[in-house]
Amino acid sequence: MDRERFRHGIELFNRGEFFEAHEVLEDVWRAAPQAEKKFLQGLIQVAVALHHHSTGNLVGARSLLERGARNLKGYPANFAGLESTALLRTLAHWGSSLHEGVDPPPLPRLELWRE
Repeated sequence: MDRERFRHGIELFNRGEFFEAHEVLEDVWRAAPQAEKKFLQGLIQVAVALHHHSTGNLVGARSLLERGARNLKGYPANFAGLESTALLRTLAHWGSSLHEGVDPPPLPRLELWRE
């Protein structure tokens, strides 16, 4: 995996630049080994879901958020150096909020694993 581009995608995501984050992470995904592709696809789907939410496309946001979380769940908590336990918990809260039609919690953040 291209670690430099991956970190750049994380930075964009955490700044709320979800469309741009998805573009960078797609480049990383294209060149990634097969074992990493589904994980990266999950991150891309979450970024696009949050972009859809920001534009008012709640149907697209719900659908992609669910698929993204599902793709991330099969990986260890520190896969690719990313701490995913808290992310998955936040995505579950987001999904519930979108299904219930209530305001979602704060935007999720992508945190690098700290040992």
